[in-house]
Amino acid sequence: MFLNSDVLEILSRSGEHLFLVAVATIIAIAIGIPLGIVITRYPKLATPILGIANALQTIPSLAIFGFLISVPLLGGIGQNPAIIALILYALLPIIRNTYIGITSVDSAIREAGTGMGMTDWQLLTQVEIPLASGVILAGIRVATAISVGVATIAAAIGGGGLGVFIFRGLATLDNRLILTGAIPAAAIALGLDLSLGWIENRLRQQPIRLDKFDRKYAIIGSVFALLTAIAIGSNYVRSPETIAIGSKNFTEQIILGELLAQQIENNTKLKVTRQLNLGGTFICHEAVKTGKIAGYVEYTGTALTAVLKQEPIKDPQVVLDNITKAYTSQFQLAVMQPLGFENTFAFIIRNADAKKLKIKTLSEAAKYTPQMRGGFGYEFLERKDGYPAVSKTYGLKFAKIQQMEFSLMYPAIKQNQVDLIAANSTDGLIPILDLVILADDKKYFPPYQAVPIFNKSILTKHPELKPVIDRLAGAISTTDIQQMNYQVDNKSIPVDRVVREWLKSKKI
Repeated sequence: MFLNSDVLEILSRSGEHLFLVAVATIIAIAIGIPLGIVITRYPKLATPILGIANALQTIPSLAIFGFLISVPLLGGIGQNPAIIALILYALLPIIRNTYIGITSVDSAIREAGTGMGMTDWQLLTQVEIPLASGVILAGIRVATAISVGVATIAAAIGGGGLGVFIFRGLATLDNRLILTGAIPAAAIALGLDLSLGWIENRLRQQPIRLDKFDRKYAIIGSVFALLTAIAIGSNYVRSPETIAIGSKNFTEQIILGELLAQQIENNTKLKVTRQLNLGGTFICHEAVKTGKIAGYVEYTGTALTAVLKQEPIKDPQVVLDNITKAYTSQFQLAVMQPLGFENTFAFIIRNADAKKLKIKTLSEAAKYTPQMRGGFGYEFLERKDGYPAVSKTYGLKFAKIQQMEFSLMYPAIKQNQVDLIAANSTDGLIPILDLVILADDKKYFPPYQAVPIFNKSILTKHPELKPVIDRLAGAISTTDIQQMNYQVDNKSIPVDRVVREWLKSKKI
């Protein structure tokens, strides 16, 4: 059952999605058609230009998004890098179809035009482009369809759009949310494809004549261009009293991001935009470091080993002191006081398997792992405190290791696709799916206290932020966060409502 707020958000996200697609496609057309024309006049350029465009199309979209995060000016998080990525993906079909459409024009027609005294420009605008317009529009049609699909991934870097629902649904195992994003995206793709297909058929029947282009179409085009420019311009204008809060891409992080946002909104005059579900540690770290977001919640052990590349330390206070000092000097970031709970890595198996094998610890599980399938996140497999070191400590050797997105690990172990996963000790799905945590009996993992990380320049600009965030210090117990995770993951209660009720109960 959808509430009014759900409908409003669907409409809002659909608008964001259309904005991304429209802006990217228009810019891709403005670049792609001229390039396609150029390579018809200079054939030697055709192979390198088409080769580059083809190579860009083969790069995985997440890789392009990830690369753009660290690119100055054009990169970072939000709509800008998302639009850049969509442009890169849309270029190939537009350039290729423009080139094919023009070069496919019958040479006899060109010769006739030349014989009539036409210049190259007249031949292009009055003969070649009109005859090739159907093929060119077919390329635009393909580019638009690609953009609609790829735009769903933009949510991973805070670009908005309907992918927000899909990522949120994956994080909370909520098929309703996944469909909420997928169905409107499919409808947009189908609607745009049908519309462009109708125009394409009309152009094939009656090619457009650029020399007799109706004035009313010029006026309509100018108005549309003006509206697009205004929309793009508004994307760069943000009220000075607005800040952004981010989070990583799993339930607990989305809850904590929403908690920071509501705490700020409830106790200051600032408006908060949510850049939740951004991705892994390094995306959030880069975003807060560059000021794309004001803050997010990190875990001390992660900051120590993954970001600072230091060896694990067991003492929680020493870890906190080390990252506080290093974050200030290296990144100009402020490490706030711990929120009150710790979320460590947890090796998790099905309860039935634990009972069958009579294992409770990682040491006991080690002798069975050669017959097990492990399911681990990409970040965990690369981190200094992750799989390489912990497997050496315990002698873990798996029959097969399946790399997967964090949000897919619980569905995988539930459906018997893997036998053991490395997730978070506070995940609400652990009791729901009848899973158990194997004890870290050798005490390998460092402490992972949850701490807000904020950009120091933003704190200086808005001094009211620090005392408001400090009021959350020590306020969230392990039971609190487990209960909130449970409410979102098992009861499908919206994150904002769960956070609102918790804040109300604590009177913070």
